[in-house]
Amino acid sequence: MDNDTFEQVALSAEQLGGAVDFLVDNLEVTIAFHGADPVEVRIPAHMNIKVAKTEPGLRGDTATGGSKPATLETGVTLQVPLFVEPGETIRIDTRERRYIERVKG
Repeated sequence: MDNDTFEQVALSAEQLGGAVDFLVDNLEVTIAFHGADPVEVRIPAHMNIKVAKTEPGLRGDTATGGSKPATLETGVTLQVPLFVEPGETIRIDTRERRYIERVKG
């Protein structure tokens, strides 16, 4: 929805490209148009997203700096450190699709 005119803009998954993996409710995105055609969708470079599912890490195995797969609330899976648990919020880099840090609170 355009925040100024409240006009609804519908885009296909193809038009959204990689941004579709990080869409959450109330996310503000920038859409670049060429005439009336959307040509690019820009999302924030860093986002806080909740971890929906991940396996427990091995206790005491933090010295190796290991990682494990985690599925985020948006459905995308990426590698996170062993200490990250389901329900926690993490900051990710949407351009490189990688974990940055765990968010407190």
